Amino acid sequence: MAISVKLEVFEGPLDLLLHLIDKNKIDIYDIPIVEITEQYLDYIKKMETEDMNIMSEFLVMAATLIEIKCRMLLPKEVNEEGEEEDPRAELVQKLLEYKMYKYMSFELRDRQVDAARNLYREQKLPEEVAAYRQPINYEELMGDMTLTKLQEIFKSIVRKQEDKIDPIRSKYGNIEKEEVDMEAKMLYVEAYAREHRSFSFRKLLEKQTGKMEIIVTFLIILELMKTGKITISQESIFDDIMITSNYES
Repeated sequence: MAISVKLEVFEGPLDLLLHLIDKNKIDIYDIPIVEITEQYLDYIKKMETEDMNIMSEFLVMAATLIEIKCRMLLPKEVNEEGEEEDPRAELVQKLLEYKMYKYMSFELRDRQVDAARNLYREQKLPEEVAAYRQPINYEELMGDMTLTKLQEIFKSIVRKQEDKIDPIRSKYGNIEKEEVDMEAKMLYVEAYAREHRSFSFRKLLEKQTGKMEIIVTFLIILELMKTGKITISQESIFDDIMITSNYES
């Protein structure tokens, strides 16, 4: 009755050679090429694979080992510097490189496994800390562009809005509170900035339909300046204030 033998599976010929070297406790820098070649050929004779790509790799290495074995029997070759060349040197270099890459892959795999075990606690800040906002220095933020200049434009636009009020009709009917959706107005101003890129501060305020809308728009402009989403400039004292959008196209 034949005894079935299960062979170990190796990733390639270099993996098999390293296994044979470790198994025989051989110095990788002084490989007994005859012994290793015999064991290597014995292994590939027992391989059971129909994959020609895999088999061809092992056969190429077998041919390499036989060639080295033959060169070891011939007189030693001498290089240009007068030193004797070892036919095994190139094979040893490949084995060392493969061994290094193999151990590195094991190290990376272990780190990946360890990383999967790490758990991080959700960040929880005290409410006072989370709610803190750094005070804004508007003078430093705007440089030469003072709030006084902005306020002058703001007042002039408000006066224009008041001039539009009919002095007769305004005395009749109920006075209703003017509601302005702050979030919607913010989206409007941001969209306007993206579309126009560079525009007049005065013209933006003139487009608003009521006093409350002007006030909200004015506050939004200050907020966008604080966050750096827009930049304001004025070439000379009496020129219009220009707003430049810093949004990406």
